[in-house]
Amino acid sequence: MRKVYLDHMSTTPTDPRVVKEMLPFFTENFGNPSSHLHEYGLKAKKAVDESRAKVADLINVKPDEIIFTFTGSEANNLALRGLALANKNKGKHIIISEIEHFSILYTARELEKEGFRVSYLKVNKDGLVDTDDVAKTITKDTILISIMHANNEIGIIEPIKEIGKITKEKDVIFHTDAIATAGIIPVDVSELGVDSLSTTSQSFYGPKGIAALYLREGIDIVSIMKGGAQEGGRRPGTDNIPGIVGMGKAAELAKIEMKSRIERLIPLRDKLIKELPNRIKYLHFTGHLTKRLPGHVSFWISFAEGESLVLFLNYNGIAIASGSACSSPDLQASHVLTAIGVPPDVCHGSITVSLGKDNTEEDVDYFWTHYQR
Repeated sequence: MRKVYLDHMSTTPTDPRVVKEMLPFFTENFGNPSSHLHEYGLKAKKAVDESRAKVADLINVKPDEIIFTFTGSEANNLALRGLALANKNKGKHIIISEIEHFSILYTARELEKEGFRVSYLKVNKDGLVDTDDVAKTITKDTILISIMHANNEIGIIEPIKEIGKITKEKDVIFHTDAIATAGIIPVDVSELGVDSLSTTSQSFYGPKGIAALYLREGIDIVSIMKGGAQEGGRRPGTDNIPGIVGMGKAAELAKIEMKSRIERLIPLRDKLIKELPNRIKYLHFTGHLTKRLPGHVSFWISFAEGESLVLFLNYNGIAIASGSACSSPDLQASHVLTAIGVPPDVCHGSITVSLGKDNTEEDVDYFWTHYQR
């Protein structure tokens, strides 16, 4: 049976070239970079430094502005909590959007219990934050704003560059969750105007279990973990050398191949958007149809249950997602879909199709051939 993977927002397969780069660091180059007085440790430290530079180059920042973490969720936690605590003497007001990832939403809720005030910005029916709302919500007490670069569930790319101009004028720290964008579309921190940015290796064909937080030089942050002096004391713990090496290689490949990947994905995405309504009754797209990720299509179907559709397609060798991969065990309506006006009682009919660099037109045809059955 043919296998078609269309769930790249949840994770991507590790590129074989990345695996090849990682393998020596499980065996002969197994040293700990903290043991930098002998050959094994020095080789490991050199590998970390080189990989840090590659990740930094992907988003156009300095290597020493990259902090390696275990996951993207950890990077988001470190950013929101660490920046809030480091700046609490200046104010206790935080602004986020209603459609943030749970690693931002739940951290914000915990900070509210600790005396911080959080404003949750609404989005329009297309899933976009209104920049005027951002400007109006900022007060003298505002210390931090966190708006995701793109939403993994509906694929919409937010106006981060415009928001960055506002935060610079207001002298407010600006974080963006770029887990759905860095390594997939061009992300240049200097153009976006952000002070902090989260990314993860598994989004761009690197290994799982390794991610990174960009933190602009001069910005204070409080570590949310205690331990050693790794990552400048901001993220203690023995470095995951194979993972770091893999992320570095994946970042290097993403930078080189990004343009060609995007040029392949957009026509496939647009073919789906054009043809799906003609092939499936009662289909409703979610989010803006063009201000979205190059390989992302999302929709809901009246009178259908998303999980059943996912299971049916899986039986036919096709992997897609219903809602967010991080919230699939939750039977509650998606907070992202309700935020853009999808009725709660139909949210369970939501589908996300996310194409990857190796998908073909034949994969797309195979998908909707079985979807019509």
